[in-house]
Amino acid sequence: MKLYSYVVARDYGFAPNPFFGYGTLATCKPRIRKGARVGDWVIGTGATDYELGSHLIYAMRVGETLTFDQYWKDTRFRMKRPNLQGSLKQAFGDNIYHHSAGGAWCQERSHHSHRNGQLNRANLANDTRVDRVLVADWFVYFGASAVKVPEEFRKGKRETILRGGRDHLVNYLPGFAESVVGWIHSLGRKGLEGEPLEFSKELSRVGTTDRGRV
Repeated sequence: MKLYSYVVARDYGFAPNPFFGYGTLATCKPRIRKGARVGDWVIGTGATDYELGSHLIYAMRVGETLTFDQYWKDTRFRMKRPNLQGSLKQAFGDNIYHHSAGGAWCQERSHHSHRNGQLNRANLANDTRVDRVLVADWFVYFGASAVKVPEEFRKGKRETILRGGRDHLVNYLPGFAESVVGWIHSLGRKGLEGEPLEFSKELSRVGTTDRGRV
């Protein structure tokens, strides 16, 4: 088992996406999506911009991996297709990539397209350079209710799950990953335990009468 840890720099419930009964990582973090195998763990800690630099945002155990086309066609994840006119959970759906009949990549209107709905080539190139979606068979997502990481898991270079910058941490000392997972399970929490940090700002921006959380 490997443990991958990184900073969730912008928490919109998009990457990761914890909604509609499934925890998924379908965009961003291409190196993690490429390397993680079934049984590995991926965790995201808070960003200093949110004043959550020592907190856990989410954790997921990889239960299966899918290509983008498989993810798009799978009926389990139909609700994760984005709907920018729907609720916030629908607007930030991460099921956004698939191939056209001619073989070209399609990017749905979403958090990763331009605001006018046009293709965002930079996001397309970064997301699809690894044709792989991680689906959890166990996950917990705290979001704005992030949990503080114990001191024992934020000590040194190879004994911390806290990563500064945009890369990720992996290849910990023997036994460290298992201890972290043990702590996560000891919290007794599972599934969607909080809403994304940015939801309150989004509701203020568009108005609560125009869009709900659900």
